[in-house]
Amino acid sequence: MTEPLPLYASLAALALGYLLGSIPFGILFARLSGAGDLRKIGSGNIGATNVLRTGKKWAALATLICDGGKGAAAVLLARFFLPHYAEIFAALAAVLGHLFPVWLRFKGGKGVATFIGIALALNWQVGLLVAATWLLAALIWRISSLSALIAVGLAPAYFFALGARDYTSLALVLAVLVVFMHRENIRRLLRGEEPRIGSRGKTDAAQS
Repeated sequence: MTEPLPLYASLAALALGYLLGSIPFGILFARLSGAGDLRKIGSGNIGATNVLRTGKKWAALATLICDGGKGAAAVLLARFFLPHYAEIFAALAAVLGHLFPVWLRFKGGKGVATFIGIALALNWQVGLLVAATWLLAALIWRISSLSALIAVGLAPAYFFALGARDYTSLALVLAVLVVFMHRENIRRLLRGEEPRIGSRGKTDAAQS
């Protein structure tokens, strides 16, 4: 970073990212589909995996796209309207908004879809690699949380390897946040109790 980002730009990026990130698309699409309050279904998580548990596939897909889209939108809007590097603050705040939305008493999702949307907007090649990693791991192990952890964990290395090194530290911070939100999933993985994709078991936590 060659020059410090002006305070107004930092605050504007943080506000923009948080407001976009905190939109609870899972709850909105679950209600629109007639599934009811998503917080009372399955794991109670607001992400796409828990929406899928309702059986409303279109709602789950819409949630996945929109949760990723709000992360991408935060980055792209910050890039367009604010000084260079403001997108870093917007990206961080978008994930924090998704994880801890004020409208839901700071109980949000786990940030994977939003993370992927951010990666795509920051560097589309890295974003595609992260998404492809998730998909490949999901095809092999059929466990959404494990796929997410692998994909997100490799993202900083992808940014570094592809020359987008200004975003490597950001990716590392976001990866730590996402991994922290998956701590219960990690415990179940270690016990061999994590349900596979498509399971409607109540212990399975949503990934986005």
